[in-house]
Amino acid sequence: MIQYTDNLDNIAPGNLQGFFAGWPNPPDPETHLKILSRAYAIVLAVDTGTGNVIGFVNAISDGIHAAYIPLLEVLPEYQRQGIATRLMKFMIGKLSGLYMIDLATEEDLVPFYERFGMARGIAMVFRDMERQGGRVEAG
Repeated sequence: MIQYTDNLDNIAPGNLQGFFAGWPNPPDPETHLKILSRAYAIVLAVDTGTGNVIGFVNAISDGIHAAYIPLLEVLPEYQRQGIATRLMKFMIGKLSGLYMIDLATEEDLVPFYERFGMARGIAMVFRDMERQGGRVEAG
């Protein structure tokens, strides 16, 4: 069974395995947990049988005007079951009342996001691929 939650209770790095497939320099599970813990909002899909996270979405925001959704992922073996759709619906609900909710995506995923009322826009991005796995923190 899949449970959706917006907290990290009982989630450890070991519950965050298999994400960022195909990334040349992915965040490790410890960094992934930090990313989620520092987000303005998160929604997790958790396999209740194993306690493992099988999908997630996070948002960063000022909580007043704008939010950005940097990551939405579902493990490959759980894709095409509506999990990403549920994650997005929950996240959009959490961010309701804000003026703008933005994200950047690949061309082939545009139709998925259009289903939520999102519209194409122009985005500018900078990517430092050496930091794709996350910023190295002192201490």
